[in-house]
Amino acid sequence: MLNRVVLVGRLTKDPDLRYTPNGVAVANFTVAVNRPFSNQQGNRDADFINCVVWRRAAENLASYMKKGSMIGVDGRLQSRTYEGQDGKTVFVTEVVADSVQFLESKGASQNKDQQSSGFQPNQNQNQTNQSQNSENPFKDNGEPIDISDDDLPF
Repeated sequence: MLNRVVLVGRLTKDPDLRYTPNGVAVANFTVAVNRPFSNQQGNRDADFINCVVWRRAAENLASYMKKGSMIGVDGRLQSRTYEGQDGKTVFVTEVVADSVQFLESKGASQNKDQQSSGFQPNQNQNQTNQSQNSENPFKDNGEPIDISDDDLPF
């Protein structure tokens, strides 16, 4: 039997960090994941997937990621039920994360939003960096480089 879920998407809101009566951290969050195909209008629909993560990973997620942050989730699908305030049984299916990967630095999604809204802190610097990169594509010698989400094939 196999129950494995791997997701890459953006947080739809800030993670909701809480603590159990025994002091164990738990964070609930929702990840928006684009579908790999376009709808009839040519747009990509997204699925909004509820997730939960426990302990230190929950605290780290709440501390460093916020609405719009790109994350990777590795976990399993789990179903549960509870009695709602109206006395009716509520059915919940969610991803219980074994690990959450931060796929961009803190504040990177904010910077992306500013750039897409037309805010360019130093346009001259951007042109300089582009001309340097076009001269020697191997200049960084294996060091991390800044790649836009739009450049990724997935």
